[in-house]
Order: sequence, then C-alpha cells, then structure tokens
Amino acid sequence: MESSPQDKNKEIIDKINIELQQEEALKEGKFTAISIIGKGTFGIVYRAKKENSDDILAIKRVFQDKRYHNRELEILKELNHPNIINLRHYFYTKGKNESEIFLNCVTDYLPQTLSRILSINYQSRKQLEPFIAKLYAYQMLLSIKYIHSIGITHRDIKPQNILVDQKTNKIKLCDFGSAKKLIPGQKSLAYICSRYYRAPELIFGSTNYDSQIDVWSMGCVISELVLGRPLFPGSTPSDQLVEIIKILGTPTKDDIISMNPQFQEQKFPPIKPTPWEKVFRNRKIPDYFIDLISKLLVYNPKVRLTAEKALEHIYFDEIKKIKINDGKYGEYCIPKDLQI
Repeated sequence: MESSPQDKNKEIIDKINIELQQEEALKEGKFTAISIIGKGTFGIVYRAKKENSDDILAIKRVFQDKRYHNRELEILKELNHPNIINLRHYFYTKGKNESEIFLNCVTDYLPQTLSRILSINYQSRKQLEPFIAKLYAYQMLLSIKYIHSIGITHRDIKPQNILVDQKTNKIKLCDFGSAKKLIPGQKSLAYICSRYYRAPELIFGSTNYDSQIDVWSMGCVISELVLGRPLFPGSTPSDQLVEIIKILGTPTKDDIISMNPQFQEQKFPPIKPTPWEKVFRNRKIPDYFIDLISKLLVYNPKVRLTAEKALEHIYFDEIKKIKINDGKYGEYCIPKDLQI
C-alpha cells in the first residue's frame, strides 16, 4: 500500500530532525522541524522552532555539491533590506552517507504567501482592498529596487515567492535560488522564471537580458493584485506569447530587436492591443493604476520603467503622504520600517 502524502511528509520531518541533532546543526542552538512548507527539485523548505525561544523560522535544505559554491547562499549573505527575507545563519548536515551533504539556510518565517491570499480571495470572489494592494505593490517594488541597486536580478518573481504578514501588512521577497548577478555581455539562461511571469525577451530567447525582466514579472504580479488571477496564463512558452500579444498587441520589428536582436525573423498575425480599461473592467481600479501598469508591461526593456522610476509614479503618492501609525487607516498597520 502506497504511503499517503502526510505519511511521506512525516517521514521527511523525522529524517530532518535526526539531521538536526548533528554537531554542525547545533552550533547556533537546537532546532526542531515542525512541518514542510514547500518541496521541489531544489530541495525542501520546512518550518522550525528554536529551543528556549518563541522564534518560528523557515529553513531551506538543499543538496550541496562539493564541487560548487551555492550561489543562493552567497547572494543571501549580501542582502539587508526590510522587504527581503533575512538570512539568520546557515549550517550543513550529512545524509545517510558521508558524500551526501545538505546546506540549511535559516531565514525569517512569514505565515502566508501572496499566492495563497490571492487564491483564497479569488475562490470567495473577494478583491484586495485597493489601499492594501497599493501597499503591497510599493513594498514589492522597493525589494527589487534594492536588489537591482546591488547588481542582483531575482529571475523568479511570482506570488509564491512573496511572503506576507497580514497582521502588519509586511511584504518580504524570498527564494533566491534562481537569482544571479548579471554581467553585461555574459550569457545567461533564457529558460528562467515561472511561465506566467516570464518577460517577453526571455520568450524570444534572449541570453543577454538585464534586471528589467524582474520589472516585467512584478508588473504581472501587481496586475494580479487587482485581477485576482494571472494576467498572462499561458499553458506553454509559445502560448504564453499568445496571451501577451492578446493584450499588448503584435510586437513591432523594433520591439523584437530590442528584446533579442538574434531572434530569427518570424511573422506574427497583426493583432491590435486590448485597452487596459477593458482588461480591468468591473474591478475597483485606483486612480493612475492603469498608467503604471501600461508603463511596466511593455515589450522594449529599455522603455519599461525601472523599479526606481515606478516607485516615483503618482499612483504611490497616497502612501508617501502617510504618517506612520497616524491612525488614518484605522485597521491597517503600516510597517514601521517601510521606506517612504
């Protein structure tokens, strides 16, 4: 009889708790694994409690190939921003044999993901309060403005990688497993980023893209805050391009050159863009929202707003005028360290 997912998860947690008894794991105190938060080809993220503390933390456990440095770890060590997940410390554990080494990165734990919040709202036919959507969007853009300023591109912006503390409305960007310091002229994988949020230059096969791919992804996520569902839900890479063309219209020759000069010429049927007002019809759309989205989601990466410029947009003026904890919004708690 095949084990249930719950039984398999318990087996994994039991195995991890045995590893957490190893000397290396105990250097920063004793941890107890509680439950699995996420699983994938990368490894496992589990929730853990530190002994003699009320701290609940997240620990990402990945196989460590001795031949290579872990790029995510090196990037996490550099990061220091209120809207970015914080690396508390890290340690290594051994598996069943000596050659099996696992890297464990201990980080903040936030109880919810933006993906889960949007899914619950969509199922119950609710929409995020416009101010909360704006507050989330502002913090998300702050997070990528920061990483871009230190030369890091996330390359996998999506609601699943945006953590939320609904008690404080605090946002933290997480999962830097695909992140990289992009060097001009140095090729990078085009097949990167989750499909719904993949920038068109990646779909066109560019290997010389820049951090503007994150801005496209963030534009998709910000749109989803209002729509409640993905803006471009392609079922395949080619279908993803079709979904984008349905809204932005057919890219011009200059657009294609701006995204990937090496792309082999291909004829696309002439399709007119869909007005953004129609895309967001029947939604409570705050003033200037459409203008912001129309400047984030453009084919040409050089024309696309940078995160820094997006934060200067008039759409966010309401947030910039708020005095922290002035009670103006009653139930809403504005994060004290929100950089405004």
